[in-house]
Amino acid sequence: MAQIFPKSANRLPIFLALGGILVPVLATGGIWYYGSPKYTDVGYRPRQPVPYSHKLHVGELGLDCRYCHASVEVSPVANVPPTKACMNCHATVKRDSALLEPIRDSATSGRPMHWVRVHQLPDYAYFEHRSHIRAGVACVTCHGRIDQMEVVTLSQPLSMSWCLDCHRNPAPNLRPPAEVTNMQWTPPKNQAQWAAQTIAERRLAPPTDCSGCHR
Repeated sequence: MAQIFPKSANRLPIFLALGGILVPVLATGGIWYYGSPKYTDVGYRPRQPVPYSHKLHVGELGLDCRYCHASVEVSPVANVPPTKACMNCHATVKRDSALLEPIRDSATSGRPMHWVRVHQLPDYAYFEHRSHIRAGVACVTCHGRIDQMEVVTLSQPLSMSWCLDCHRNPAPNLRPPAEVTNMQWTPPKNQAQWAAQTIAERRLAPPTDCSGCHR
């Protein structure tokens, strides 16, 4: 009697067993990567009502972060710059620019500008700008080289694992508090030694338990 299936069909159970193992592993890995903030969020650069160039204002003109985000050192949140901060300069500089018409309308009407947030944590995560700035964590650590951005772009995933990596080993991200807004600061050769001494002297102990960020 002739065989119904070819001899190669004997390998089918092996292939099915391997597939049963590999397919779930690959599917899980794909979902884990392509669904992570590193893939879905990094690179986010929404269109703003006015095309504000940080490359020009911070990189070329040398405007300090705290001029616009004035409360970052004393408040849990980094304030959105009020229209008055813009008009302090643009009442005389490029006062007739068509691109700045929304700013002038806001100043005249008293209605605030509706800027689109780029860096936004979920409501269930508690984050304090004030404590990070005072500890010596630089703006560039979370926000990237803002001074080189024509359009502000999310450069870090801001995920829980990303934050925990820093909390468990903050030394590489620490610098003298006076340098936190200096985008061009480079760590010295003795950065590790200096950071270890700073952590000990200032008793820096970033929380790594759930209650540190989920209150």
